[in-house]
Amino acid sequence: MKVGPSCRGSPLSAREDWGVAVSKVQCPASECTRGLLVRRYEARTWSGPRDRLQESSHRRDIALDWSDHALWWPKKNMWLTHTRSTLDQYGVGAAAELEFTPMHKTLRVQLPDLRYMDFRVDFSVKTFNAVVSLCKELGVRHPEELSFCKPLTSGVLKSNYAEKMQKKKSTAKNGALPADTNTFIANKSQNSSNGSLDRTLGSNPPGTPNRTPISSPGGTWHHNMSNGYSSHNTTLDSIDGAEDLSASLAKSPSHPTEEAMSSIVRPKTLLDRARMNVAWLDSSLSIMEQGVREFSTLLLRFKFMSFYDLNPKYDAVRINQIYEQARWAILNEEIDCTEEEMLMFAALQLQVNLQMSQPQPELANGGEDDIERALSELQMSLEGSHVSSTPGDIMHVPELADTLKFMKPRRFTLKGFKPYWFTCRDLTLRMYKSSEDTGGDPVEVINLRGCEVTPDVVISQQRYGIKLEVPAADGMTEYLIRCSKEDQYARWMAALRLASKGKSLADSSYDGEVKSITAFLSMQHPAPAPVINPESLEIQPEHYMAPRFVRRIKGKTGSCIPGPSVAVTRILEAHANVKDLSLVDAKMQFIRAWQSLPEYGIALFLVKHMGHKHEELLGVAFNRIMRMDPKTGDHIKTWRYNTMKAWNVNWETRHMMIQFEEENVVFSCLTADCKVVHEFIGGYIFLSMRAKDANQNLNDELFHKLTGGWV
Repeated sequence: MKVGPSCRGSPLSAREDWGVAVSKVQCPASECTRGLLVRRYEARTWSGPRDRLQESSHRRDIALDWSDHALWWPKKNMWLTHTRSTLDQYGVGAAAELEFTPMHKTLRVQLPDLRYMDFRVDFSVKTFNAVVSLCKELGVRHPEELSFCKPLTSGVLKSNYAEKMQKKKSTAKNGALPADTNTFIANKSQNSSNGSLDRTLGSNPPGTPNRTPISSPGGTWHHNMSNGYSSHNTTLDSIDGAEDLSASLAKSPSHPTEEAMSSIVRPKTLLDRARMNVAWLDSSLSIMEQGVREFSTLLLRFKFMSFYDLNPKYDAVRINQIYEQARWAILNEEIDCTEEEMLMFAALQLQVNLQMSQPQPELANGGEDDIERALSELQMSLEGSHVSSTPGDIMHVPELADTLKFMKPRRFTLKGFKPYWFTCRDLTLRMYKSSEDTGGDPVEVINLRGCEVTPDVVISQQRYGIKLEVPAADGMTEYLIRCSKEDQYARWMAALRLASKGKSLADSSYDGEVKSITAFLSMQHPAPAPVINPESLEIQPEHYMAPRFVRRIKGKTGSCIPGPSVAVTRILEAHANVKDLSLVDAKMQFIRAWQSLPEYGIALFLVKHMGHKHEELLGVAFNRIMRMDPKTGDHIKTWRYNTMKAWNVNWETRHMMIQFEEENVVFSCLTADCKVVHEFIGGYIFLSMRAKDANQNLNDELFHKLTGGWV
């Protein structure tokens, strides 16, 4: 309903008032759905319309609470939530149409374990704050690690985001674009989200009935909305109390629903993985401002792969959801791994499923465990690693020395591995022809600060290799190192990993790193025979392994062998190494193994650097940024966050500039808006500033300052 000036035919002076059409949508009473003409004054705040609605309700003897309602301006795609601001300050004109609508609406959320739940979410606050409130309800600590993203379809992976935006600009009428995940252009149409990036359905215009809420299939829970709009209930109809909710979220079904399985998108190339990052919502904007409407579907996912203080005593729900996200990332081949590693992941999944029906040991309560852990960490930091433990010499600098095989790859040259004597000390790797030559000049000196360390291990072939990429003036110089045994590999791999982070062998975490690598390798050794009879379990390899590994194993052995499949037998052989783990321990081992993969936690973006003709991949991890080859994924250059001075965006040209100590990097992002890259970098900087303080409060203002991109 459009309402013109109240004094038609006469010019409007600065003190005259005119009508503004306010459409009351989703009101608790059906008789309150008519439009309302609001008298507008320049100096009057917008809370006046709400007061008039309240008076109108009292005159009709209807007891309604409008405290959860606010004005939404569809044409400008914005909320009018600042009650002390005047309508003039918002730019509301005579022909403006506003919607008086609840701020809390029903949102269908898919959790990391692929279950759907319906929640009452505040659509008027920033997405970051909405996620914080939702995580508090779910019992998930450190909500800053999560965010909302829109459901993907296979069509999203067929073209780049920049190409789609160019087509939208060329086909949009009057230059108007629908609100999208990664754009800041106001929504001047009535288009809304239908739960995916393909926005083909429109929202209901004011005055028409709201569309029917999405019916949730099996495995979906609804919020209790019987108390109306005045309260934000934190209970579920099918669950009694927060304890039952936590217990349900801490254990997920072994197999998701058909609807959830049909929503899975499997990337086939590195470019597909980069295009998947277009789905993330902007944390600095509200859900409503990004085209999401009531009853739409959003995915709740861990966005920043830097999990802080995972404690089984407090984080049963959080650990389970991280495990589930890691599990589906591996099954969907969003991250690459070897065949031995895939069998290990399958074995851990099987152990989790078997332990689901078994009673679990109770975790200790109280603060004694926390105190003991703190004392142990203090003792380790004071003593250092066993490599540095030299009695009577506190000035001793630890050193690792051994014979390793070495090769420096060169193009168009076939060279084999040759044995050399290596020493690692003070973040420097030195190579000699033999141990007797250590008094002379080394053959090669490698500075390990800022290097990239990648495992190259195939246990079935007794190959324990390390791929070392060291920063150089023209990019990254690659070195290949081979160890002869597992224990030697564990020691050197731990030393090189710490050196890449700027830590020496004297660091207290060295011994723990060695043990972690050793345990990771031991789980990949198949047992001579399975401890569980294959006939006693119904195991479908497709539920535990990525499709290409199932096909590979079948191709090696043939599929006409009677009895249990070879894939099932190999999963059970790998399971013998983890059969004694409890439910929580199996999930934690799965998460640690996932974190040990070379591609873990790298968010990919296809970018075009200024002055370059070819497109490249940009990888953003929790501690570094990488230029990568889009076909092979090889690292071209790596920058650590501790060498970064600033990062900012030119919003007119949509270019991003990152200032490092040695150079400036300017690029445009092709597979997502540059705001997504900006938010990943700022988010990881924010997470790196967390401290082990029980009383530490979440500083959302600092988060928005680092990720918002606005001065």
